[in-house]
Amino acid sequence: MKKLFIFLFFLVFVFSSFSNKDEKTVVQEKLNSQIKEVKDLVNRYSKYNKEIGFFIDMKIESGKYRFFVCNLKTNEIIDEGLVSHGLGSETGIEGELKFSNENHSFCTSLGKYSIGNKYIGTYGKAYILYGLDATNSNAFSRNIVLHQFESVPYEEQGQFICKSLGCPMVNELFFNRIGELIDHSKTKIILSVYY
Repeated sequence: MKKLFIFLFFLVFVFSSFSNKDEKTVVQEKLNSQIKEVKDLVNRYSKYNKEIGFFIDMKIESGKYRFFVCNLKTNEIIDEGLVSHGLGSETGIEGELKFSNENHSFCTSLGKYSIGNKYIGTYGKAYILYGLDATNSNAFSRNIVLHQFESVPYEEQGQFICKSLGCPMVNELFFNRIGELIDHSKTKIILSVYY
């Protein structure tokens, strides 16, 4: 009986190690797939930045880094930060989100966005987002923008962070860094939000 218990404990340990590796592998594979899609898009149009892309993996919990700034030439993550999702995306099931392109849904919308001009709004400097897919085509009319918010923590947390009204909302320090990239880019940077 003792041998059986030790064997079962060993199996649980081994499978839990595999699941952690699998989770990281899945995250990286999804990111690589998104990078490829963004590269395909930006290479078709001269108006898009071919060197930098922004990526948000909404499957990762909000207290963990899930906003990735990637070098499209090397496929490397060069910066990362926390980002909120829309309060309408909550399902009541931990770790499971829903998404919508509908007005007044307060949901995050999946898809690729072109980052537009900056303006000064309720939360200070923000960037207009233009949805490029059927899943986020109402972004402009819904006032979905990339902005900062003081309640978004800078470092990873063991708990979920605050929610937005559907906008990708980030910490002020991280916003300043990505804002520099946007402001100095001569072409439009693509933001890809996926699940």
